[in-house]
Amino acid sequence: MKVTVLQENLARGLGIVSRAVSPRSTLPVLANVLVATDEGRLRLSATNLEMGITCWIAARIEQDGSTTVPARTFLDLVNTFPGDQVQLALDVKTQNLHLRSGASNTDIKCIDAQEFPPLPVPDMDGAIHLNVVDFKEMIRQVAFAASTDEARPVLMGVLMNVEKDKVTMAAADGFRLSVRSAVLSSPAVRAVTAVIPARALNELARIATDAEEMISMVIPKGRGQVVFRVKDVELASQLIDGAFPDYHQIIPRSYKSRTLVSTASLLKACKQAEIFAREGSNVARLDIKAANGGATPGEVEISATSEETGKNETIVEATVDGDGVLIAFNVKFLREVLEVIKTPNVALETSAANAPGVVRPVGDDDFLHVIMPMHLG
Repeated sequence: MKVTVLQENLARGLGIVSRAVSPRSTLPVLANVLVATDEGRLRLSATNLEMGITCWIAARIEQDGSTTVPARTFLDLVNTFPGDQVQLALDVKTQNLHLRSGASNTDIKCIDAQEFPPLPVPDMDGAIHLNVVDFKEMIRQVAFAASTDEARPVLMGVLMNVEKDKVTMAAADGFRLSVRSAVLSSPAVRAVTAVIPARALNELARIATDAEEMISMVIPKGRGQVVFRVKDVELASQLIDGAFPDYHQIIPRSYKSRTLVSTASLLKACKQAEIFAREGSNVARLDIKAANGGATPGEVEISATSEETGKNETIVEATVDGDGVLIAFNVKFLREVLEVIKTPNVALETSAANAPGVVRPVGDDDFLHVIMPMHLG
């Protein structure tokens, strides 16, 4: 293999694929990046056996070939090179890769490409096409609510449902639920229901930077995998087996109190309360007060207490439709949902101190978030 490539392209490609490198694998080759010539371009791939990322970059290829290079060494080294050309030359017998850039000459010991696990080569016919901006926002508004507890693997994923021209994503961790829907630019060929690891979706959102692009998604039959393609990058992930809970049953059908409040004001109050709540179990009390019991301006008092640090109270103006209520939430969860809401105002729907609350952006019916109450101590 003899290849010449621009330093910035190589650094960008390695930065993208190295996110899939397995840091704690028993297989040494999984700590490496596959470097291979591929129809006039250079293909970089990494996998941890659950998720794989491939990136194609422009290159001048004198001789075809492939090898696997230790990811950390390769990326750190390329990042120190001047922004110019990098020449790669592989000695097939010794599996030494010679890198030359400017005044720098380096030899890296590699592992034969034959030992690298094969990555899927998907047929993109019948793929679902999603606008990058919409899909990234969907991921941002849903994936954070997925569980990080490995005891319930299905909750570490995001349920994705595609039917005709409607796509819905949902994630829950037992304490909260995020649901977001959107309309596809063209209807899907067939309905899709899959549980995709939240980590894979977060990586996809990080990779997809060009707002003008489309993301193509395909689930090859019988493979238990999903493949996303955006521009010159492909991300493949194992799907999560198991039945995702019927989240529709968690969403309250009615409420006794609907509180309209400025998203920014409530977020600021939550951030202040969290400073004091985080030393305990993140409990913040929301005292929702209706003025005269009618649909007239009222207020929400957000408070948190720490035995060591002190206490904080913030009053936020609100329009309260219905009865007042005193309810406690995990303030970290409340802050996280407010951070992904873009509308100026937000509605909090409550029924009782021991019933779930629903957070909705005012003027946007495509998103809702259910948050379980905490015990009022």
